[in-house]
Amino acid sequence: MTLPPEPRANPELVGHDDTARTLEEAARSGRLHHAWLIAGPPGVGKATLAYRFARWLLAGLPGPVPGRPPLEVPEGHPAFRRVAAGAHADLFTLAPSLGDKGGKKEILRADAAREALRFMAMTAAEGGWRAVVVENLEQSDREVVQNILLKTLEEPPPRTVQLLVTAAPDRLLPTIRSRCRRLDLSPLAPPAMEGVLARWLPELSGPERAGLAAIADGCPGQALVLAEGEGLALQGLVEEVLAGLPQPDPRRAHAIADTVAGKRDASAVTLFLTLLRRSLAAGLRRAGRGGDAAPWLAGRSLAEWSTLWDKLGRLADETERLNLDRKQAVLTGLGWLAAR
Repeated sequence: MTLPPEPRANPELVGHDDTARTLEEAARSGRLHHAWLIAGPPGVGKATLAYRFARWLLAGLPGPVPGRPPLEVPEGHPAFRRVAAGAHADLFTLAPSLGDKGGKKEILRADAAREALRFMAMTAAEGGWRAVVVENLEQSDREVVQNILLKTLEEPPPRTVQLLVTAAPDRLLPTIRSRCRRLDLSPLAPPAMEGVLARWLPELSGPERAGLAAIADGCPGQALVLAEGEGLALQGLVEEVLAGLPQPDPRRAHAIADTVAGKRDASAVTLFLTLLRRSLAAGLRRAGRGGDAAPWLAGRSLAEWSTLWDKLGRLADETERLNLDRKQAVLTGLGWLAAR
């Protein structure tokens, strides 16, 4: 596996040239909006785009190069190196963390949000633009962290752009959404996904990469997470579970729960439940659009399946956040599927 650099150091943005061009044109127009909400599914490239734009601003808005993608800054440029190292004085990054007291789930911290306010109250160290990148804003407390950040959106400092990255914009305060210009990143088209995964996962066969691309829904970062977390094997278990409905074998359910809970990576249970929900959602979408209905759908109404989808999401969140028994969490979810 050839892992790509983390977003702040990634020189490549795949499949989002039009969105990058929108940001570049806004900056060159002299009427750059002070806050942008970059939304899209996990792993689609939101943070990579945010850092790419921030890096380009801090490099002084270098002119376009014919034949090259928008917002490009050469890897040898000082701004590129300092942003990649997290050492640029005019860039502030706010990202979820476990905090000093530990915890089971990474969240955006109120003290870090207040530090962002202090950063924006200062003048630019290098006399140009400043940028604030907020990663995974949905992983924050609406009444504390988001209200802290709202202050800077209501009274934006000059020559400062805030780039708010989220996979769940509906979890943000309406006042935050209303003060940002929104950019939605769409999943990559199959040819683009195939090219990325061929470079990142050359050890996998073509069918294996195609399987990852299918369950990752066009999000290359999500495909990597699935590859590292035995996503193909877990997806196989999901398909076995659904094929056994509406009368699954209880002994097989226990064996599947043992397999998932016995993975070395504790996040395997969350990933299994996520893949299960994704398969349910895909089946519901096909049925809702008049396509071929999966056989397991006949066991419940579409409304009941939708309610179960929500319950499985809460189960995955509580299992991770509260460190619940992993095998029991899987058995609980499988029991809900079997119940009539």
